[in-house]
Amino acid sequence: MNPDSQNVTDYTNNNTIFMVWSFKDNLEVRDTFNQVCSLLINLNNSANVRFPVSRASCVMGIGYDAWLRLGLPVPLPKELADFAPIIGDKHTAVSSKGDLHFHIRADNTSICYDMASAIADILAPVAISIEEIHGFRYWDSRSILGFVDGTENPHGQDREYFGILGDDDPVYKGGSYLFVQKYVHDLTAWKGLSTEQQEKVIGRSKSNDIEMADEVKPSNSHIALANVGDDFKIVRDNMPFGNMSTNEMGTYFIAYASTFTTVQKMLNNMFIGSPKGNYDRILDFSTPKTGSLFFVPTFNMIDDFSSN
Repeated sequence: MNPDSQNVTDYTNNNTIFMVWSFKDNLEVRDTFNQVCSLLINLNNSANVRFPVSRASCVMGIGYDAWLRLGLPVPLPKELADFAPIIGDKHTAVSSKGDLHFHIRADNTSICYDMASAIADILAPVAISIEEIHGFRYWDSRSILGFVDGTENPHGQDREYFGILGDDDPVYKGGSYLFVQKYVHDLTAWKGLSTEQQEKVIGRSKSNDIEMADEVKPSNSHIALANVGDDFKIVRDNMPFGNMSTNEMGTYFIAYASTFTTVQKMLNNMFIGSPKGNYDRILDFSTPKTGSLFFVPTFNMIDDFSSN
């Protein structure tokens, strides 16, 4: 991996905290942002020294509006923009606001908690936490729906190729586009399906995670529509979450990509359909509540931000 890149190509850990913060109106926020940048570098360096086997890290993404408000470099990363909703005949990929996104990972919940707490201490006076999701590894990397999640993820050097910007945007080389959606599942409806019916929705076997043959796999299955070819991949780090008291069970979809165009292709297939109207059947059971695009700068850029 590019040694200056944030930890976007790290593999999924056991515990995760996702946080989205929005700056308050009519406040000076640049000094606070500078402090957050310094903290981010410190948190990652400290984790490497104190917990070398924990695979702990904190990745920060910056939204389009925040980039402009903070006076960060122009021109912006080529594909950084406010995410526009994708409206299909039946389902919509909604757009939601967010200025800063934090992706905190560790094999120990305590490390995640302390990182999140340190970030909140700095941001709370000038920003509002609009989303906080505590994700966890569910059995052998399964979603709450019971199927293995992330089988199509690239591995090895392919993670850097698909997850990190190269020479196409040299000013931001080593950075990454970050797209997130919070999906909430209708488990009552899902559990009303037989295992065979569920497998047709996903396009894989439930017990041993084997993809259906093309001649058997339904054209509106999740696998058929979300995979847009071997030349267009993303680095997923999805995590399940659940709250028994509110009955909010879901998946936090998180994608790092060298180009947002790849994510856009996947979303268009899922929500509009391929062909149009042949939407992803999983959307009948999984509803996106958020949808935001961020850019993940390199550590060198973060260091520059902290001192300007």
